[in-house]
Amino acid sequence: MKLNKAIVLAALCLVSTGAVLAKLPPPTDEQIAKAEEAKTKAAEAAKKAREQEEKAMDRVAERYKKEKGTKTAATAEPKKK
Repeated sequence: MKLNKAIVLAALCLVSTGAVLAKLPPPTDEQIAKAEEAKTKAAEAAKKAREQEEKAMDRVAERYKKEKGTKTAATAEPKKK
């Protein structure tokens, strides 16, 4: 019984190997253009999201500074030795 399962499994692997190794046809010009457009849209969306995140981080930092009354390194007075 175990030998039959092994033979069936080996045959299945051999048959499926051909499907895995099959090549896809090259993309058409329309598909290439569509992919480029999608890539451009994704890059613009990522840039917009990054800008929004930076603005939010700036707002949080400003609020923290106001509440805690701390000075930044640029505005703090240098220590005298």
